Amino acid sequence: MTSESRKLQRERKKKAEKELKKKLGLFNKIPDHCLNCEASFDKKNREQVMSWSVVVRKQEGIVRLYCPVCWEAAKQLVKEVKDGSTDTENNV
Repeated sequence: MTSESRKLQRERKKKAEKELKKKLGLFNKIPDHCLNCEASFDKKNREQVMSWSVVVRKQEGIVRLYCPVCWEAAKQLVKEVKDGSTDTENNV
């Protein structure tokens, strides 16, 4: 292995460690309830950890948490806005 390849490998490792440290720091900022409906969230419950959605705003360092029900409702609302139709328009 040449010195340049070792240097490149060290830089990649250092960058990966820095990124991991940053992500672990954000884990502590995860709230204990859904931002929308305030349903409680247990970080130790594997099912909840795998099904709930986390949104991170990197510039502001804000971490938001949404339960599956609220997340699906938000996705549906975004889809309706993109399509240009909403339920209220259809009923008028």
